[in-house]
Amino acid sequence: MLKNIFMVTMVLVSISFLTGCVGQPKVSDSKSNGDSGTLWAENKNVDADENDNVDVSDLDKEVTTGDGTIAGESMARIPFPVGEYSQLARTGKGTIQGTIYLQDAYGTKIAGEKRRLYLNPVTSYSKQWYEKSYLGGYKMGKADSRLFNYLKFTSSDENGAFAFYGVPSGRYYLIGTVNCAAKCGYGENRNIRIATEVFINGNQVIEQDLSKGI
Repeated sequence: MLKNIFMVTMVLVSISFLTGCVGQPKVSDSKSNGDSGTLWAENKNVDADENDNVDVSDLDKEVTTGDGTIAGESMARIPFPVGEYSQLARTGKGTIQGTIYLQDAYGTKIAGEKRRLYLNPVTSYSKQWYEKSYLGGYKMGKADSRLFNYLKFTSSDENGAFAFYGVPSGRYYLIGTVNCAAKCGYGENRNIRIATEVFINGNQVIEQDLSKGI
């Protein structure tokens, strides 16, 4: 009798152990790198959501360059170059960090506190935006929603410090804005856009401030 009870007990323990081992299915490793949900999970910030990133990015908003407003004349964007974007690396080990700020003629720095910043890969599509909108002052139409899959973003802290982690090798436009009013000599708040190009390779840690004189 004791032998039978022992055997039954061992069988139940074995079943329980095996059930515990297979309780959670393994997440598939074959999920497409092009899936926006996957990319969103990698980029997600506590103050962001998937629907607002292209809309509120500095690629579309009519902000100032610090020396004037965006020109009223508009320019159409070129077609979204799918081939160029498909060749971009999706994973990386690089870090880009720095501080976003404005600096007046006396050397006083005005930090971009808790502002959204973007890394936008350099392509013919983003180059048009940089040259025509940021440098040229032309107003441009809304960016293609597919661009969202290739942006990386972060937020600065109360001192304007920011960092991007896990950045793939390549060239990027680093983009952000600083909100400023009286400190900049304006009668009302203005979002002043700042953008620069940055290159990173491998596991480099790049120190790159985003700044502009006023």
